[in-house]
Amino acid sequence: MKQAAAAVLALAAALLAACGTAPKAPPGKPAYYQDDGPPEKVPADVAAIPDAVPTDEPYHRFANRPYTVFGRSYAPVVNDDPMRERGLASWYGRKFHGRKTASGEVYDMFAMTAAHKTLPIPSFARVTSLKSGKSVVVRVNDRGPFHEGRVIDLSYAAAAKLGIAGPGSGPVEVERVFARDAARLAAAGPPAMPPPAGAVATPLPVAPTPQPRPAEVASDLVTPEPGGLFVQLGAFSSVENATGFRDRVARELPWLLEPVQVAPAGHLHRVRLGPYRTLAEARAIADKVSESLGFAPVIAPATR
Repeated sequence: MKQAAAAVLALAAALLAACGTAPKAPPGKPAYYQDDGPPEKVPADVAAIPDAVPTDEPYHRFANRPYTVFGRSYAPVVNDDPMRERGLASWYGRKFHGRKTASGEVYDMFAMTAAHKTLPIPSFARVTSLKSGKSVVVRVNDRGPFHEGRVIDLSYAAAAKLGIAGPGSGPVEVERVFARDAARLAAAGPPAMPPPAGAVATPLPVAPTPQPRPAEVASDLVTPEPGGLFVQLGAFSSVENATGFRDRVARELPWLLEPVQVAPAGHLHRVRLGPYRTLAEARAIADKVSESLGFAPVIAPATR
């Protein structure tokens, strides 16, 4: 348990160190992260750096646990569902070069890597500039970016190949890719661009399999109910039974970074987590709890 707690603390520190710095730029200058920027000497062969090649890798033991940054909770995906989304891509450079990422690997700004809020670590994504049509394939090994509207943080090399290293950011489409796609990616050019759809995750059909379930992606801060949504784990008439169950759940969910609550409701005492501001966020936590405890929690509004 001490090792797990230490790992969670290390992950939180890595998240804040890697991608938590607010962007700041003088007037007329590119919007790099504060005190960050390109390398002092840009290699002449940056454009020749090969893309990452999708492979089947086991998910990281700790880097895919739910976490909270700047008061907002995220539940990383731990599945093989396809995913596609649009939004702004940013990048991080020399300030973070040589520091540990959320995966524990050392960040190399000349490697084809990226940070994403909820894609599994490790996983792979093809990132396509909506301005130039250029594409790169990157390996996701870090968490971020934690700024509204940004969907992926690229290494300097990946940003340079897409043409967004100079501006500091740019609109992109992010598509999760897998080992089975490696040959197709090597043979194909830039993907055909569907109509603009904003930064929203949508299911990507993969023939001949059925339409997949959309990946859980951090969504806009929209509250379905005034009090938010709760993930209810159980309800007891006895407060002693409720607190005993709460304590057992807390021990069996070492990845949980928030307290398990006991809330009175009439003659019952509900054991729950939350509140969460969107259904997607609550469902992602409920799925993670179900994997750990072996039963399906109930998602309920605060007024229920």
